[in-house]
Amino acid sequence: MRAVRAFDRSDVVAALTAGSIGLLMLGAQPAVLGELVERKVISLEGVGLVAMGEIIAVGVGVALGDALLKTTRMRLVAVAAALATAVFDFASIGLGSDAAFVAGRALAGLSEGVLVWVTTCVIVRSSAPERLAGAFLVAQTLAQAAVAALLALLVVPRFGWQGAFAALGVLSAAVALVAPFLPPSLDPLAASGAPKLGVSGPVALTLAIVFCEMATLGALWAFLEPLGVRAGFDSETAQTIVSGVLVMQVIGGLVATALAERLPPARTLAVAAATLGAITLTIGVAPGPAPFRFAALCAVFGFVWLFMMPFHIGLALRADPAGRVAVLVPAAQLTGSAFGPLVVSLIVVGDDAGPAPFVSAAFALAALAALGAFALTQRQEIAGIAADSAGDK
Repeated sequence: MRAVRAFDRSDVVAALTAGSIGLLMLGAQPAVLGELVERKVISLEGVGLVAMGEIIAVGVGVALGDALLKTTRMRLVAVAAALATAVFDFASIGLGSDAAFVAGRALAGLSEGVLVWVTTCVIVRSSAPERLAGAFLVAQTLAQAAVAALLALLVVPRFGWQGAFAALGVLSAAVALVAPFLPPSLDPLAASGAPKLGVSGPVALTLAIVFCEMATLGALWAFLEPLGVRAGFDSETAQTIVSGVLVMQVIGGLVATALAERLPPARTLAVAAATLGAITLTIGVAPGPAPFRFAALCAVFGFVWLFMMPFHIGLALRADPAGRVAVLVPAAQLTGSAFGPLVVSLIVVGDDAGPAPFVSAAFALAALAALGAFALTQRQEIAGIAADSAGDK
C-alpha cells in the first residue's frame, strides 16, 4: 500500500504553487515565442522545436526526479529547482538562434519538471489524490492564463521578449519563498523490502493510456486556429475560441475535483476517450463551414480535457497501489501532449490542418484499446487471486 499522509493546508498550497509555477512557461509559450518570431530571433520552423523540446524536457525532469532524487529533503530540492529554473529563464535573454533556444529551454524544462515532481510527490501521498490532482490542474490552468495575459498585455509590449523571460525568472525564484511551507521530508511510497516496480502489463498499459489520451488532445489543440478558420471563422475570431476552451477546461477540472472519488477511473477514461474520438472525427468529416458546431465541439473538448486528467492518477493507483506509477503520470501526460502535434506536423502539407482531427481520433482509438486491455488484465489478476485463495482453503 502507498504511504498516506495527512497534510496541512500550508503543505498543499505550497506544493500546488511550486508545480503551477513550474508549468507557467507552457501557458506563456504563445506570447513569448510569437514575439521571438516577430523579432526574427528564431525562425517559424524553430518555434515547434523550442515548444516541444521544453514540454518533453518537463516530462523528463519529472521522471528523473523520481529516479534520482530523494524525498527526504523536499524543501532543498524545491529551492534548488526553482533557482535553476530562474537562472535558465534569465539566461534565455542572451540567446539568439533556434538551436540555442531549443537547448536553453530544454534545460529550463528539466528543472521545471523537478518542481512538478515535488507537487506530484505530495499529491500521490494525500488521502484523496484524484481530488488534489484536479485542484492542481485548475490551479495551474488559472495561473497560466493569468501570466499569459500579463505577459501579452503588459510585459511584452513594454519590455519585449527579454522582459517576458525576466518576469518568468522572478516568478520561478519565488518558489524559494514558499519552499519553507513544503513538508521537509516524505516517506518512500513503497515500504522497505517491497518488490521493485516492474514493467508489468497494468503498469505499461496505464502509461500508454495516459500518453495516448494526451496525444489525442495535443494533436487537435496545436492546430485549433487553422481548423477554426476552415470551419468558417476569421483568424481573429478563431483565436478567441482558445480562450473559450480554457474556460471550459477550468469548469471540467472543478467538476472532476468534486466527482473524482465517486467515479471509477477506467470507465470514466473510456467515456472520455470515446467522447474525444467522436468530437475529433466530427470535426474532421463535417461538411462545409459550420462555425457554431465547431465552437460547441471545442467547448466539450475543453471540458473533457481537464475533467479526465485527475482520473489518470486514479488509474495509476489501481495499477500500483503504492503510488509509484502515479508519480510518473505527469511525465506521460507531457510527452503525450507533445507527441500528438509532432505526428500531425509530419503528415500535414502546406497550411492544410485537415489531417489533425483524424490523427487525434486515432490516438483516442488507441487509448480505448489500451483501456480494454487494462480491464482484461485487471480481471485476470482478480481471478488469479481468487483461485489462490480457494487453493489455500
